[in-house]
Amino acid sequence: MIGLPIARARTPHSSGHVPSHYQCLKYVIVLAAAMLTLPASAGAPANRGVRIMSASIPMPDGVLLAATLYMPADLRPHERVPALLEYLPYRKDDDTAPGDYGKHAYFARHGYVGVRVDIRGFGASGGTPPTREYSAQEQEDGEQVIAWLARQPWSNGKVGMFGISWGGFNSIQMAMRRPPALKAILAIEATEALFKEDVHYMDGVMHVDEFEVSMDLDQGRSGAPDFPLDEDTLARRMDSTPWSLDYFRHQRDGAFWRAPIRAFEDIRIPCFLIGGLQDGYRDSIPRMLERVPAPVHAWLGPWNHDYPNTSIYGPRVEWRDQAVRWFDHWLKGIDNGVEREPRLVVYQQHSHPPGAAAQDIPGEWRAESWPPAGLKPLTWFLAPNHQLTAAPAAVATDHLRYVPSAGTEAGFWWGELLTDQRPVDAYSLTYDSAPLEAEVSMLGIARVRLLAAADAPLANWFVRLEDVADDGRVTAITGAGLAGAQRRSMEHPEPLIPGQEYMLNLDLHLSSWVWPRGHRIRVAISNAQWPMLWPTPYPMTTALRLGGAEGSAITLPVVPAHGPAPPAFGPLEAVEAPSGITTPNDYAWPGSWKLERDEAKERSTVTWHGTSAVRFPWGAFEHSEQLVYHVDDADPAVSAVEGEAESIETLADRVLTYRGHLAVTSDAATFHYAYTRELLRNGAVVRTKTWQEVIPRDLQ
Repeated sequence: MIGLPIARARTPHSSGHVPSHYQCLKYVIVLAAAMLTLPASAGAPANRGVRIMSASIPMPDGVLLAATLYMPADLRPHERVPALLEYLPYRKDDDTAPGDYGKHAYFARHGYVGVRVDIRGFGASGGTPPTREYSAQEQEDGEQVIAWLARQPWSNGKVGMFGISWGGFNSIQMAMRRPPALKAILAIEATEALFKEDVHYMDGVMHVDEFEVSMDLDQGRSGAPDFPLDEDTLARRMDSTPWSLDYFRHQRDGAFWRAPIRAFEDIRIPCFLIGGLQDGYRDSIPRMLERVPAPVHAWLGPWNHDYPNTSIYGPRVEWRDQAVRWFDHWLKGIDNGVEREPRLVVYQQHSHPPGAAAQDIPGEWRAESWPPAGLKPLTWFLAPNHQLTAAPAAVATDHLRYVPSAGTEAGFWWGELLTDQRPVDAYSLTYDSAPLEAEVSMLGIARVRLLAAADAPLANWFVRLEDVADDGRVTAITGAGLAGAQRRSMEHPEPLIPGQEYMLNLDLHLSSWVWPRGHRIRVAISNAQWPMLWPTPYPMTTALRLGGAEGSAITLPVVPAHGPAPPAFGPLEAVEAPSGITTPNDYAWPGSWKLERDEAKERSTVTWHGTSAVRFPWGAFEHSEQLVYHVDDADPAVSAVEGEAESIETLADRVLTYRGHLAVTSDAATFHYAYTRELLRNGAVVRTKTWQEVIPRDLQ
């Protein structure tokens, strides 16, 4: 998915302004708000004012997609400007309204028409929700939207596309499809690898998080602010099959996951990429730098799944000014030198204590090519007595009892900063270097080789790269997982032969780090990363062969301590806040969670909870989500997760409550799936529908 939410799921709301009502039944653009000329953002080099309009964009089958156009207020009758499209299912008239204005109004003030379009079946757009994320219908509609924008009387015929998470995913996908009017993209926190890197099967292993419960519920909600409850709307939305059901049916890579994606080599337009070292969607950046034949430039900063100017981890930087420069060159033909700037601007993270709180991460910016200049692979060998050595050691074997509940401290996905890793390392095999005699700088993708065996037909391996300070605290840097059944192919998994040794190769997720003198490099290996990833079903012990030149090892991409300095970032600019729209608290993610262990019964539970709220002139929106994960260390086959989501719309004349309940349980052979979507009006049930299915485990 993410894409986000997780795509939306991991994008906090930020300030913005949109009018309270967007409905247009004709092709003709209708003025939806009075002309707004708000103060320019601090430091902004241009301020053309903002005029907000709405439009309905017709599709060939008669469905109308709802669009909000943020236009320069001083647009002259014969002036032609480009459009910048953001195309999402995330309900522009309520859910994303607080954040849309700060982006699109900024672009309008700089001579663009910012365009926010709801995907069909969501928000104010007509039609039925597609059957999945990034469907062929979504992409075909997207081509129609781009062509429509290029034909408008204010348009110069050139369209750019941008977005974070889902909006970044489909920007890359549309670039692959090459609609004629699409001339450049800006993709933030996005990937093309839908099976391996999205939020359904991370590293090929089944994952369930708040995206499932929130997105499946959003399919059922009607459009703001009228929230129609006619039979046609209810049938199209409330009765639409939850996407999570189809995702659980497809537990291996293949045609289903690859259908939305074409080759990177098909991209012929310039791509500006922004990724975060604390985000789960960062590995696409080196792939695109290496394979896309068109110009590719990228930023890789210390950010989480958020924009560089609002990330909870800093240093924060302004990105909208650079987006304007990027699109000025490729859509307006302005020679501003952007194409001659470094292909990669990356933040070299320096060692810091563990901790998930909002913080600025120490480090320095550097300008790089790709691969980085001066990169030298440095191999460390896993050795007896939990050592990590620069030379092969004597051959030995370590054994690890599988603890299915291990991994909570390693996070809910391969993103965010984490707390001290010693609790999860206690359930892992760990290998430490001697205290370093000189600092070691890494930038890129670390590669791991494990010679491993298991006494069960299914086993997963997780490798985490860490920094051990001289006071013993352990900071997580990066990691990755590998399903043993997918050791040869994610598309054609096959069970392990118990007792047989396999060479397992896996790449850790992209990162940068500097270990200082005196610290230790640690490699930690476990067979569980719960609740991030679903446990394999059999109790077992795994073996890891150490020593010898061909034994288990890790190769780090070591780079010079310092690199060339990049051009200076512009100052952070104010993000315009909406009048009449307030957000009493942040978006549900990352929320809060707690771990409870029953040591006597060998059972563990993690409970995650998040809430959000928005106030509008026409009413109020309150949203809450909860996930409860269960695992039994003695019998991991009987793992389970229950998810609850509730969206309450308080309107002038009624209160609408949308509820979703997801329950997934497993045994050794099957997953048992149940999902219920429910709508209440003033506390009385209007409609409810339940889906239940028994799904065979496909080597998960």
